[in-house]
Parts: sequence; structure tokens; C-alpha cells
Amino acid sequence: MKCTTCKAQAVVALPSHTAGFCEHCFLAFFTRQVEKGIRRAKLFTFEDKILVALSGGKDSLALMLILHELGYNVTGLHIDLAIPGSSAQARAIVEAFCSRHGLNLIVRDMAEEGLAIPDVKKRLRRPVCSACGKIKRYFFNKAALDGGYTVLATGHNLDDEIARLFSNILRWDISYLSDQGPYLPASGGFAAKVKPLYRLSEFETANYAFLKGIDWHWAPCPYSPGATFTYYKKLWANLEEEMPGRKLDFYLGFLKNGRTAFSREEDLSGAPLVPCKVCGYPTSSIVCGVCRIREAMSQSEESGKAELDF
Repeated sequence: MKCTTCKAQAVVALPSHTAGFCEHCFLAFFTRQVEKGIRRAKLFTFEDKILVALSGGKDSLALMLILHELGYNVTGLHIDLAIPGSSAQARAIVEAFCSRHGLNLIVRDMAEEGLAIPDVKKRLRRPVCSACGKIKRYFFNKAALDGGYTVLATGHNLDDEIARLFSNILRWDISYLSDQGPYLPASGGFAAKVKPLYRLSEFETANYAFLKGIDWHWAPCPYSPGATFTYYKKLWANLEEEMPGRKLDFYLGFLKNGRTAFSREEDLSGAPLVPCKVCGYPTSSIVCGVCRIREAMSQSEESGKAELDF
């Protein structure tokens, strides 16, 4: 197959775009897609101070590198979850990546916070994934606000967004459908959140990371086998194989025509947000979910596991 742009030998085939690219032209294509996404969704400008959440996976590292190469003011943030057989490797990869490229990095260690995920798992009756997500979002937002960052960026790609959108549609979750998109403005004590890779598939970000020589953490979390989103991604991968381009068309179509149908002036999600009485974090309860987790962690072992409402 020849490169669609320069007619050299192609190394990446993209049926969704009816195209194939050599290494140079693919990297240029990837860059254009990121720039187009930033521009069309008005995600941020070169004046913004951007905090990039770095898990150690290919998507977040690819995002950090391309934003840096485009000239944006970026700092990485890594949350060390203290999960045996996973977290140490992920942290080492993130630290080596940032050191190699001369990038600023902030690390928040959950063991030092008394919130090591294995310990949290022992204290809760429900699956730990919801608590882990709550903890990560809490420290993402806290680091962004405490550091004066104007934007919090995550490496969610098109496949991630499609899986989330599909899940929300299956449940007709209006509160999430109204907010879903690559840009969520700052409000009520939350930093602005952006997803600059929303136009690019996981396959495309993997090829970018490979061609740029990025060493990434690939092992799945040992606590999340059989995750629902993984199943949804497989369904959409099968559809995409039969109908190339369907994922991007569906997601962009939702952003253009579907999301407005779920917009509402009033808050349908329940109680209004108020500052947590313990830490000041925005919450619909008196005490936020992370402070309730901390409270459960401080209880004696004799009291048994806690059943918390996050």
C-alpha cells in the first residue's frame, strides 16, 4: 500500500479515513487531528496552563508529548495508586518519560495519603473501581486548582468516548449525556477538563506512540477484569471493522446534533453542590466521597468493612 499523501510505502492503514500513511505523513496526520480537535472544540490556547493526567499508558503519554511539541505549557500529574505489580512500573515509566523529554511532573502518592488502593479494597464491601475513580478525580482536580492550572487534560481517545457514550445511552443517563464531550468548563469548584484526543482512535494513538518511541505501561489493572467499557469497545470494534468510520461519525454526530437534546438549564442530578465540611471539595453531601473513604480507612478492623455511597 502506498502513502495517500506522498506515495511512499505506507506503514499505517486507516480504513476509517480511506487512507494509508508512511511514518512521516502519519505523524503529520495525527498532529493535524489533535490541532483540529483543540481548535473546533475551543479546548485551550497557548496562554493556558495545562495539567496533563499521566497514567503511564500510551494515550496519556502521547497526549503529553504532542502538546509539548506543539508548544503548549504542560505539566504532568501522576497518581501512584500503590497497587502491587502495577503502580511501581507505571510510575517508573512516567518518571522516565518526563525526564527524557524535559517535562515537569507532579506525583501524588496514595500510600502517603493513607489511600493505597489495596487497603481501600480491604475496607469496602463494594468493588474498588468506583472508589479508585473517585480518588483519582479528587486528586486530579485538587492538583489543578492548587497549582493554578487553567485546564486539566486527560488522554481519553475516541474509543473511550464511544464506550462511555454508548453506556450512557443504554441507561439514558441524561445528566451524563448533557455533559459528555471533549470540553467541560470550570464550575462549582471543579477545574476545566479537556480531552484533546477525542478525534483519534486507540489504534491511531498506539501507532503514534510506537512511531515516537514511547515506552508505555501496558499491563491492565489487576482489579478490573471484565470491565463493562472493555466489552463495549469490543462491540464497537466489530462494527468499525464492518463499517469503517462509523465510530468517528457517530461521536461527532452526537456532539453536533445529539448533545443539545439532553441539555437542560436545571440540574437534574439531585442536590446542589456544596463544599465538603472536612476538606472543602465540591459534593452533594455534607462530607465528600473521598473523606468518607478516609473515615472508613481509619475505622478499626473489628468494625468490619464499610458500605459507602459515593
